[in-house]
Amino acid sequence: MGSPFTYTNSELLEILRDTKTIAMVGASPKWNRPSYFAMKYLQDKGYRVIPINPGHAGKQILGETVYASLAEVPGTFEMVDIFRNSEAAGPVTDEAIAVAEEKGIEVVWMQLGVINEPAAERARAAGLRVIMDRCPKIEFGRLNAELSWGGFNSRIITSKRRRVRLS
Repeated sequence: MGSPFTYTNSELLEILRDTKTIAMVGASPKWNRPSYFAMKYLQDKGYRVIPINPGHAGKQILGETVYASLAEVPGTFEMVDIFRNSEAAGPVTDEAIAVAEEKGIEVVWMQLGVINEPAAERARAAGLRVIMDRCPKIEFGRLNAELSWGGFNSRIITSKRRRVRLS
């Protein structure tokens, strides 16, 4: 069963096109965690992804300094990508609302399985766009005609005929 939340392709494309910098709350330094893979993928697609994880503040993940909170990030970022559970998404969204003007936040994006309607309502009331129960990595790959929703082009499947060598 798919997500109960419906977003148009054009809405998702607009967000992904207009976003240059993402603060990823719940980013992990462990290579086998979904947040690490999503962060690396988004970096490879040209986004700057700033990791937010209080347990690793001051360290580095994929070449970016980790911050304990959104408020501590120097400069601006357009999107907050929440890699936390639905309950934790509430306080993260509230922090995003509190620093939205100063940091330039336009979008609160809650990852797959992360749904918090009251937080989403508060964010919308504050003028922020909200996406829930979706992954920007998956949506980027899907909307940019990449081979698989895994986010990579294996170059195994092709419409070009193989050259047959006659020798």
